Amino acid sequence: MGFGIIDFIVRGLHYYSSAAALLLLLLLLLLPVALTPRLYYNYKQQKQKQKQKKKAATKLPPGTVGLPVIGETLKLIAAYKSENPEPFIAERVRRHGVRLFTTHVFGERTVFSADPDFNRLLLCSEGRSVECSYPSSISTLLGRHSLLLIPAGPAHRRLHSLTLTRLASPAALRDHGLVHIDHLVARTMSSWLPHPHDQGHGQGVRVLLLDQAKKLTFDLTVKQLLSIDPGPWTEALRCEYVLLIDAFFSIPLPSFLAFSFTTYGRAIKARKKVAEALREAIREKIEERSRRRDQEAGEQPMNGHKKDMLEELLEGEAAGSFSLSEEEIVDFLLALLVAGYETTSTSITLAVKFLTENPSALVLLRDEQDKIRAMKEDESGALDWTDYKSMPFTQCVISETLRVANIVSGVFRRAVTDINYKGYTIPKGCKIFASLRAVHMDEEYFKSAPVFDPWRWQASDAFHQQVASTGVFSPFGGGARLCPGYELARVVISVFLHHLVTRFSWEAAEEDRLVFFPTTRTLKGYPILVRPRAHTHIDQRPC
Repeated sequence: MGFGIIDFIVRGLHYYSSAAALLLLLLLLLLPVALTPRLYYNYKQQKQKQKQKKKAATKLPPGTVGLPVIGETLKLIAAYKSENPEPFIAERVRRHGVRLFTTHVFGERTVFSADPDFNRLLLCSEGRSVECSYPSSISTLLGRHSLLLIPAGPAHRRLHSLTLTRLASPAALRDHGLVHIDHLVARTMSSWLPHPHDQGHGQGVRVLLLDQAKKLTFDLTVKQLLSIDPGPWTEALRCEYVLLIDAFFSIPLPSFLAFSFTTYGRAIKARKKVAEALREAIREKIEERSRRRDQEAGEQPMNGHKKDMLEELLEGEAAGSFSLSEEEIVDFLLALLVAGYETTSTSITLAVKFLTENPSALVLLRDEQDKIRAMKEDESGALDWTDYKSMPFTQCVISETLRVANIVSGVFRRAVTDINYKGYTIPKGCKIFASLRAVHMDEEYFKSAPVFDPWRWQASDAFHQQVASTGVFSPFGGGARLCPGYELARVVISVFLHHLVTRFSWEAAEEDRLVFFPTTRTLKGYPILVRPRAHTHIDQRPC
């Protein structure tokens, strides 16, 4: 069309003077230039109106973003490094009069929720309105194929179901898991017995409880996942895990800045060592399966051999049930080791700490466990499923420990669509933190919330129904990402407490306090002095 206009003008030169023709040509060429500012102005006005309209429709929960760049991150960390992190959330809830507020932490705007209804909505809406979203340091260290980070869908459901069925279902625990747990706990505690020739053993053997509990739960998880017995290999692997977990909430530096003297740099190096150790275990398991097939040719497959988690993964892949790369298997196993290592061991330690500080609760729990031990024909006999189901007050202690300690403070999600809730709109792409701790420590739902009170769980059925129906008690998360090991964790804690209270008396070796960043723990690992109970049989199972 442009060439047609020019041709028309050129033809006009035959009829008009050259000056007039040039003037006409100039006007036509300048016309688009003259119109451009007006068109651009109209475009900007339209965009501004659309933006204002969207802003008017989007009402974020109230809050402040704090300092430039770092926001309120330092305030959050300071609160969780103290014994009482509640004020960070409680003060903002009080200030704004709503259990949702907006802040800026770990590099981005984040909506915090202390609302149990909204938390339950988030936990049950993954794959629809939200997706799992954790700080990049956690994503990098765990691996994108870990159970925590795999997007909700068929792959996640398959691996979640396999974990539950293989490791933590009542059937798996009843048939073989409980006996193995009992043996490992008893063997661990046998190492606490004083040597007859030790001087001053009457004062008790000093035990760093958190470290012992972590070693126990790590050895147990390695055995369940890989069928590897405790020894130098597992202990070396555990040391690398300590470095890895310490960096979960550190600044995720670029690879060229992740020097070995930084927390994150040490964690990246440890992660590589753990991954290589797991790859070697995978290769050895593949070779072992091949040898076993050769030996059992013509016989019943596996000849009754009890499979571990890695073998289940390899067998499912061989059968075509699913296909996993070596990297996917490594990430999956690595994250399960973190889950088994960190959370259950901390729960054990804090249950003992709370019982030590509440003698009346300890008396009741010990009485319950002594009765179970007295029913055994063999005083050193292993606990069975019936014994586990005969520990009602022990379960109250565990529930209260989980509520007060809040090993998992909350969960991160990201909105994949605009979320409307109680007059507020959380826009697509916004990070959300559902605080489980804030609900557990809310006086509206739990009277005298900061107080360790296991008797509250002996309340009427109405209390339990309210807790279950409202979702105010969710120490294991919920929805599609409900922790598959929740029953396993309760069994391990129960067995540990049984052996501790029936075989030993103890006292705190020194004062210790709780902190909650980067993970929930005691600062000193909760050292205790243990002594064998004189009137009970001492289990001398070999180490």
